[in-house]
Amino acid sequence: MVTVTINGEKKEYPEGTTFETIANEYQEQYDNLIALVLENGKIRELIKTADKDCELSFLTLKDNIGHKAYVRTALMILVKAVYDVLGADRVEKVKVEFSIGQGYYCDVKMEEKLTAGLVKKVNERMRELVELDLPITKKSYPIGEARAIFRENKMLDKEKLFRYRRSSFVNVYCLDGYYDYYYGFMLPGTGYLKYFDLMFYENGILLLIPGAEEPDKIDYFEPKEKLFNTLKTSALWGEMMGIDSVGDLNDIICAGDMSDMILVQEALLERRIGEIAKTIVERGDVKFVLIAGPSSSGKTTFSHRLSIQLRTYGKIPHPIALDDYFVNRDKTPRDENGDYNFECLEAIDIKQFNEDMTRLLNGEIVELPSFNFKTGIREYKGNFKKLGPEDILVIEGIHGLNPATTYSLPDESKFKIYISALTNLNIDEHNRIPTTDGRLLRRIVRDARTRGTSARRTIEMWPSVRRGEEAYIFPFQEDADEMFNSVLIYELAVLKQYAEPLLFGIKEGEPEYYEAKRLLKFLEYFLGIDSENVPSNSICREFIGGSCFPV
Repeated sequence: MVTVTINGEKKEYPEGTTFETIANEYQEQYDNLIALVLENGKIRELIKTADKDCELSFLTLKDNIGHKAYVRTALMILVKAVYDVLGADRVEKVKVEFSIGQGYYCDVKMEEKLTAGLVKKVNERMRELVELDLPITKKSYPIGEARAIFRENKMLDKEKLFRYRRSSFVNVYCLDGYYDYYYGFMLPGTGYLKYFDLMFYENGILLLIPGAEEPDKIDYFEPKEKLFNTLKTSALWGEMMGIDSVGDLNDIICAGDMSDMILVQEALLERRIGEIAKTIVERGDVKFVLIAGPSSSGKTTFSHRLSIQLRTYGKIPHPIALDDYFVNRDKTPRDENGDYNFECLEAIDIKQFNEDMTRLLNGEIVELPSFNFKTGIREYKGNFKKLGPEDILVIEGIHGLNPATTYSLPDESKFKIYISALTNLNIDEHNRIPTTDGRLLRRIVRDARTRGTSARRTIEMWPSVRRGEEAYIFPFQEDADEMFNSVLIYELAVLKQYAEPLLFGIKEGEPEYYEAKRLLKFLEYFLGIDSENVPSNSICREFIGGSCFPV
């Protein structure tokens, strides 16, 4: 027998009792489904067993890590259902490409054309698998055996991925004879997938999953055409370049072709920036270019590179940061925890900003402010501006797309650009890289370099930053005139060298330790590359340093 302590209560169980069995006894005490356990502070899957005295607590689908386990499990069941319905011999591959809203878009490459009718059959098969409540087992294989399993099942992306893995063993999951690898924790059986739906969308499958805030509710899917097209274009470019997964990237690094790849990637971004500049100039009446996007999207570098492109058309751009219109610190709103809320619109002096912009539009001379982040006070240092016929203000800030930010300016004078780092690289076909992970790593590296902020503090603040993005940025992204994806297909191989020492600095026992450990495991998939071939005007330089721009 082993003694298990839960909420201060000690209970005895036969040695080898699964955590799922123990969790079932306590499930009625929780509003949401228990997904994982903490055994003596360490995260464990429910298929694991109690083999010694321990202290347990539970993680539900409302916890971020529990919700991710739900998503992974849903994706495994989806891929299994696709092969069951369409036939493994007829399906070339099923690739989980990206998330859009609460949906996960999957591209199915097969002999025949995917149809709404086939997606309906896949949906029905998924529900059959859930109803059967089949177990999802996990076994650790020597890496050579694991690669053989993947090769036998035509998962060549996974075989390639583990060619570069330093660990000796690989955890392989099995569902009713279907073997797969998933990066992260999983649920113990198909019966846990109580809430999901499938729809045929843009010639692919969209798997709809509840969000962590309301894990028992699927929101109505609202199409985001511009975002989808931007994501799809990036994915197609990766395929065209032969870099579909981390294994492909590692192959190029090993072949010594990385310098050419960096030049091609940077040229692609420069061409896209030039196209946006041309569109702005052709509009003719644009005086305010508004650039907005979530944290660590590379807004500052993008604004400088766009300004250079505008100058090639004879325009005279002037960069302005909305942050310079922050209200003084003593007027800054606070959030529910009593901390300053710099993300909300009320943190900006919108009235003064509109007065200044309107006066500039009318041809007046205006002194623009500069915000002192050390003193928390807006200052005026003689930065006078007057707009001539060819002058354009390039305004960067998270609220740039919100109509309330520029309420007094005529629509024809505004050009809105949404920028984000929309990751188009997958770990493998069934394990996508969340866009938020790439941006978080960018921010960890930048904040440590420019602000002396520890990785622990950046991770601690990240949920608040994400809430601000959900509330103040994402609702307006489809209103943009143009979308720009700032992600660089090579950047995680560069960021790896900078991020790892910072993440290793987070000690066990600190609340951010498990997130740091997860990111470190994620970075293990990448071979690192030196930053010497990264151009000085690259968006990557905004984070690692060495930029030719004042970032």
